[in-house]
Amino acid sequence: MSDTFRALVIEDQDGKQQAVFKDLTVADLPDEDVLVEISYSTLNYKDGLAVSGKGIARRLPMVGGIDLAGTVLESKSADFKPGDKVNVNGYG
Repeated sequence: MSDTFRALVIEDQDGKQQAVFKDLTVADLPDEDVLVEISYSTLNYKDGLAVSGKGIARRLPMVGGIDLAGTVLESKSADFKPGDKVNVNGYG
């Protein structure tokens, strides 16, 4: 995995949600139980609303594209181990 990756980030710009492409690092991501190297990702309907400025994102900044396929890099969960292939959709 490279040091940086390109992401679609929804953030607050003067009280309005706006989507911008940014180069991020793993350190920019929230601390969660599983880290996945993404091979493929799509934007679903709610992502589309968020990137269009409809104000539906609950926490900002937020990386859009919660539907994905990839490989587990790190895991604190007993359910997943590094190297596992995963297909993820939804939030929560």
